Amino acid sequence: MSEPTPYDKLGVNDEASFEEVRDARDRLLRENEGDESQQEMIEVAYDAILMDRLRARKEGKIAVPDRIRYPERLSAAIPAALQNNTQRRAPSWLSKLLDSPSKKDIYISLGIFTGLAAVSFFVPAVTTTWLSFGLIASVILLTRKENRFGRALLISLSGITVGVLLATLTNQVLVVSRLVGSGFFPSPIQTVIILLVMWLHACFLR
Repeated sequence: MSEPTPYDKLGVNDEASFEEVRDARDRLLRENEGDESQQEMIEVAYDAILMDRLRARKEGKIAVPDRIRYPERLSAAIPAALQNNTQRRAPSWLSKLLDSPSKKDIYISLGIFTGLAAVSFFVPAVTTTWLSFGLIASVILLTRKENRFGRALLISLSGITVGVLLATLTNQVLVVSRLVGSGFFPSPIQTVIILLVMWLHACFLR
């Protein structure tokens, strides 16, 4: 009596599709759960069928799907597809507005605004001067990205506006908490907040 072929061991014929072979293997593995010798026999038979299909493919007898010949492509395609779906879900206007700056650009812009924030602590009396320098720096940095001065100026002005609003809110909280006296610029803290918001606009918008 002839020895059973790998196809016989999995209960499929030699014309079965890859999905049928795989399903047969999975079903037999479940049925023989706990029987290591049987599971090993099933895996060996499955591997033998794959090798037989690859050999036949090389000889031009059959066409083997890419997922069999190149399984790594399938695993790499999954995260790529997820990334594409994430990108498709993002609104187009948001994609056009947000920027992904390089580390070099981040460090340069961060250095500029950090320097302005540091100077504002030592010379707080000329706050408007440091904010003006921040506005100029923001316009220059944004113009470098797409060479659109009008857009760069608009984003910079929105940055300083949002910063002033946030600084005002912070100041009101401090006043209510009686941590500082009344007045908008009792300390350089508000200047730093404004410069921080301006840096975020200049660095991550375009």
